[in-house]
Amino acid sequence: MHYNNLNVKLGHRIPHSCHAIHVTESMNIDTLIHARWIIPVEPVDTILERHAIAINEGRIVEIIDSSSAEQKYAATHVLHLNRQALLPGLINTHGHAAMALMRGLADDMPLMQWLQEYIWPAEQQWVNAEFVHDGTLLACAEMLRSGTTCFNDMYFFPEQAARAADQAGIRATLGLIVIDFASAWAQDADDYLRKGIELHDQLHNHPLLRTAFAPHAPYSVADNALLRIATYAEEMDIPIHMHVHETAHEVEQSLATTGRRPLQRLDELGLLTPRLLAVHMTQLEAQEIEQCAQNGVHVVHCPESNLKLASGFCPVSRLVEAGINVALGTDGAASNNNLDMLGEMHTATLLAKGIAGDARALPADQVLRMATINAARALGLDEETGSLEPGKSADIIALHLDGIETEPLYHVVSQIIHAAGREHVTDVWVAGQHVLKQRELTTLDIDDILARARQWRDRLRHQD
Repeated sequence: MHYNNLNVKLGHRIPHSCHAIHVTESMNIDTLIHARWIIPVEPVDTILERHAIAINEGRIVEIIDSSSAEQKYAATHVLHLNRQALLPGLINTHGHAAMALMRGLADDMPLMQWLQEYIWPAEQQWVNAEFVHDGTLLACAEMLRSGTTCFNDMYFFPEQAARAADQAGIRATLGLIVIDFASAWAQDADDYLRKGIELHDQLHNHPLLRTAFAPHAPYSVADNALLRIATYAEEMDIPIHMHVHETAHEVEQSLATTGRRPLQRLDELGLLTPRLLAVHMTQLEAQEIEQCAQNGVHVVHCPESNLKLASGFCPVSRLVEAGINVALGTDGAASNNNLDMLGEMHTATLLAKGIAGDARALPADQVLRMATINAARALGLDEETGSLEPGKSADIIALHLDGIETEPLYHVVSQIIHAAGREHVTDVWVAGQHVLKQRELTTLDIDDILARARQWRDRLRHQD
C-alpha cells in the first residue's frame, strides 16, 4: 500500500485524571467509496461485501471493510453506493473510435464489400483531423457511459484521438497506424512511421495516454514496413496491434499471393512475440494456436463485429485451453454498431458456449477477466489498471444491481454478465477522477458532441 503522499493526522495526548488518552490516527485521502459488493478481479474469484475503496491522488490506497473504513480514513468525498457493485473499469482492446461517426452507414454486407464499396470511399472523401477529433469524442462519451475506462485505438490522425481522449479524461492506447496506401494523414509507410514516432515522443510522459504500433493487416502492409515495425517496437518498448486472420478470404488471398498463411509470414518477419495483439483470429489451425501460445501472442476477440460481418468464429475456448491470453474488444461502431463492453462480454460467453458445445465454456468470471486484467496485460498496463488493488490507478466503475432487470440476485458476477446492461452503469472514475457521476458525464459537453455528430451524418449521407 502506498501511503507516502498521505497527510496523516498525528495522535496527540490530552491530560485527564493523570492519564494520557491517545486519539486514533486517521489518514486524509481524496475519496472513500462504500459499496454493496466489490469485485477486484485479482485475486481470482473474490467478491467483497460491504467494503470500501480508499483513493488518494488517483490511486487505490486500500480496500477495507466499511465498518472500519471511516474510522481509518478522513476523506474529502465519501460515497455510499449501497445498491452497486464496484469493479475495475472495462478495457476495450480493439476499436476504431472515430468510426463512431459511421455507425449504421453500411450494414448487412461482408467485410471486403463493406470496406471497398462504402467505408474506404467515405474515408477518402471525409476523414480529416476534425472528423477524427469529433468522432473520437463521440466514442469516448459512449464508452465512459458504458463503463469503459481504457480503449486501444487504430485509426488515422491519432494525435486527434489523443486530444479527444485527453478532453474526456479516459485512458487510451493510441495506434500508430501504418498502411500501404496514402491517406489524408500520411503518404506512405515512411510518412506513417515518422508521424507515429513523433506522436509517441509527444505523449511519452502523459499519465493516461500510451501508444502502440498499429499496422492495419498483413494484406495491407508490406514486408519492409513490418520488419521496421518489429524493430522499432522492441526499441520503443510498445505493443503491436494488428488485424490478423480476420476472414477466410484473407487467408486464401495470402496463400494465393505469397504461398503462406498470414501467421506464417508474420512469424518469418519476427512479429509473433508477446508484443503482438492479434485481432479477430477467426481462421486458425491447431498448429497456429500452439505457435501463438509458444510465442506469447495475445489475441483480441471481437465477437459482435465478427458475427455482423459474418467473418467467422474465434475459437476462444481452445485459445484459453492453450494458455493464450485472450482480451476483448468491440471493433468500431461502423461494424458493431456499438461500443458496449458489457454487451460484448455477454455475446462472447454465449458464443463460446455455442461453438464449444459446452455450457461450461467461458464462464462469467473468465469473460470479465478478458475485459479487465487480460486486456491490461495485453497492452502492458497490468501494473497500472485491470484490477482493483492497492497501488493501482483508481479506474473504477459502479453498476446498479438493485432493480427489476437484475433481481433476484444470487451470483453477482453472473448477474453482471448475463442480466445487467450499460444503462446500469451509474458512476465511473479514471485515475480517481469522477468522469461519470450518476449517469452524467462531467468532462464532456453532450449537446455539442451530438450536434457535431449530426452535422457529420448530413455530410456523409450526401457523399459523392
